[in-house]
Amino acid sequence: MIKLKDLLAEGVYDPGVLKAIFLAGGPGSGKSFVAMGLFGIPEKINVSPYGLKMVNQDTELETFLKKYGFGTDLDAMPDEVFQQLTDPGYADYSGMRTRTKQMSKDRLKLYTQGRLGVVIDGTGHKFGSIKDKRKRLMDMGYDTFMVFVHTDLDIAQKRNMTRPRKLNPEIVEKSWNDVQRNKATFQGMFGNANFLLVDNSKTLGEDQAKKKFNMLVKKGIDKFLKRPVKNHLGKKWIEKQLLLKKR
Repeated sequence: MIKLKDLLAEGVYDPGVLKAIFLAGGPGSGKSFVAMGLFGIPEKINVSPYGLKMVNQDTELETFLKKYGFGTDLDAMPDEVFQQLTDPGYADYSGMRTRTKQMSKDRLKLYTQGRLGVVIDGTGHKFGSIKDKRKRLMDMGYDTFMVFVHTDLDIAQKRNMTRPRKLNPEIVEKSWNDVQRNKATFQGMFGNANFLLVDNSKTLGEDQAKKKFNMLVKKGIDKFLKRPVKNHLGKKWIEKQLLLKKR
């Protein structure tokens, strides 16, 4: 079990200390593939060589779906079962989606108490949610960055149907449209220097993918992660932690 005191001890020397990266992109955009290419985060492990910890509430949901024998193909579920599992407003709601969201929040809270670097994987279809999370992290001293993963709608639909956790095509289209509407607003909020657009519409071979991601890392991610923390609250936290370690 991860303990807060261990995270605090690790935090100040962690290579990704006080760096938070938001991943935005609709279902089927390939955010997991992009995260692996940019940050070296394997699908089965939520830690990167940069010290970044991945937080993704869908991971918790898939675990619960498998555990209780529902399978992860949401599109194949009867409507009433889908609503039972995912819709808090449904009369016979199971509470599963709420529980998995809370587990994700708890994981993020634990990491950020130690000021560890985090990658927050979400769709980005709710602008207000990203805005609020970003503000809370900045108030804790974090520098923030966004990677926006774009995929053409027809490609997103095709990829969605090949995923273990398939969604109804109507949900995919609505989410895709919501995310696209937020793209310019996200870019304005994070600023050009802290916003990276990744077009993931094409299927690339291994060598092509490595070349592309190496270029993207050099273009923005590497600079963001390696530069000293800019947030003045973060600087104060680091100074305090270093003083405490000298005692």
